[in-house]
Amino acid sequence: MNIEHLRLFIRVAATQNISAAGAELGLSPAVASSHLNKLEEGLGVRLIHRTTRRVALTEEGKAFLAHAEEVLASVEAARASVGAGQASPSGTLRVSAPASFGRMHLVPAVGEFLKHYPDLNVEFRLSDSIVDLVEGGFDVAIRNAELKDSTLIARKLATDKRIICASPRYLEQYGEPTSPEQLAEHQCVNLIGGLDSWVFETDSGQVSIKPKGHFRADNGEAVRDACASGIGIALNSAWSVYRHLQEGSLVQILKDYPLVSDTAIWAVYPSSRLLAPKVRAFIDYFAKAFGDPPYWDL
Repeated sequence: MNIEHLRLFIRVAATQNISAAGAELGLSPAVASSHLNKLEEGLGVRLIHRTTRRVALTEEGKAFLAHAEEVLASVEAARASVGAGQASPSGTLRVSAPASFGRMHLVPAVGEFLKHYPDLNVEFRLSDSIVDLVEGGFDVAIRNAELKDSTLIARKLATDKRIICASPRYLEQYGEPTSPEQLAEHQCVNLIGGLDSWVFETDSGQVSIKPKGHFRADNGEAVRDACASGIGIALNSAWSVYRHLQEGSLVQILKDYPLVSDTAIWAVYPSSRLLAPKVRAFIDYFAKAFGDPPYWDL
């Protein structure tokens, strides 16, 4: 079985376009189609449905994809173990990440990352939806939620400290709460699909507060910006608000009552695959770029 045929098949599965996948690997559409035909002939099954508009995996193709990815990852890891390709990982690295975090902390740093690895192409899918890594053809995902899928391996990249913030305008108008219980007297900006309760550590134990307010949003940046505009008090990740804190458009409140939270920024990848050199390079680079503690907590 030809490794380059497998590599092409994996990219076709990801792009759903034979010409685009072939172009990534320096192949003409005709040569790419020929390689796929040879792969199918060798296996004795059809892997791809072809129409004039698009291509899609057959049931056999879907079943074969995970094994093809594992074989390719094993080959790349084997090459790396003897020094082949270690200096410069190549190919296309597909990354899934939360929209706000990706825009604020991945995109600004990816240019420098590519300077270190000029033979790599990087694709970001920035979405707050949790995607299936294998089905979506992703090499690695950045997540800030608890890892529930036992088929994935996670590496912690940075802490994800949560804090309570308000704008100076809001505090001047409505006063600053001095205890978690006083939040009941204030407008709170809530994240749709976020925490129903804010749990605080106090001298007398944990206190759970159900925040209430007139405004909610399904995006963390919208919650932060609404808070900065004076609509109400909000719970935010430090990585989202650190610039606003530096500029003074937001201030942290209730500092003596830390939130009960065990969140972090994780890099996850399927446990069925060996860690490919391009994935290791990405994870190592961003773990170092974020720092310990991360720059947004300084």
